Amino acid sequence: MTQRPDPGLAHGWCALSALHGRIEAHIERALQTGHGLSVREFSLLDVLSEQHDGDGGHFRMHQLADAVVLSQSATTRLVTRLEDRGLLRRYLCPDDRRGIYTDVTEAGHTLLDAARPTHNAALREALDAAEARPELAPLVAAVRSLPAERGA
Repeated sequence: MTQRPDPGLAHGWCALSALHGRIEAHIERALQTGHGLSVREFSLLDVLSEQHDGDGGHFRMHQLADAVVLSQSATTRLVTRLEDRGLLRRYLCPDDRRGIYTDVTEAGHTLLDAARPTHNAALREALDAAEARPELAPLVAAVRSLPAERGA
């Protein structure tokens, strides 16, 4: 006989999944309508925009895939689509010719800068709407209490 999962744990996971789905769908509609970007495209541009020239400042494709929570092949396809749109460019790693880095182009930065307020407003709207649901309110409170800085 198989053991059933803890109902509290399963309920919590379902609530977290529901919150994520609601937020992502709301942001997706806003970004597509306002900027022709998907949530995944925005996330990838956002992550890549944080790169720097210091030690470990550039992502290799597998690191980028981990950062945006996609498979490496899905990340490569996404990078290719954004590169075809002129929003990204790839180049060989200067220290290791086997490595390929990806940078956001000027056009990519311009689009990302224009899309950030839309993303942030849609996120706030989605959180406000979810907060009205008793089963999601504690999760919304947890999200809002997270540190504002990446990696903090």
